[in-house]
Amino acid sequence: MIDQVRPADLAAWFAQNADAAPVLLDVREPWELQTASVAPQGFTLVAIPMNEIPGRLAELNDGQRIACLCHHGARSQRVAAFLNQNGFDQLANVAGGIDAWSSHDPTVPRY
Repeated sequence: MIDQVRPADLAAWFAQNADAAPVLLDVREPWELQTASVAPQGFTLVAIPMNEIPGRLAELNDGQRIACLCHHGARSQRVAAFLNQNGFDQLANVAGGIDAWSSHDPTVPRY
């Protein structure tokens, strides 16, 4: 199962397993990252565009606790499902994506 986690609840979701390295996997395109991005706070930020995930799967570790992020939550949900099919089980989708994050963190611009 893939958890749906609001940006405000992400730290608590990561904390559910303190032994697993917390990773925010941003699957948006490079131009989107330049437009709006989050600052890593208590987690590692990994940026891999959605279409590159299959070829770069080895950059992720199934022992990590991975929350996937995109613009509104659809692409990241698909990536989380793909990761789940490939042996990852500590997964979440950031509900509402970076758009919801900007409501939670006013330093993140909306686009």
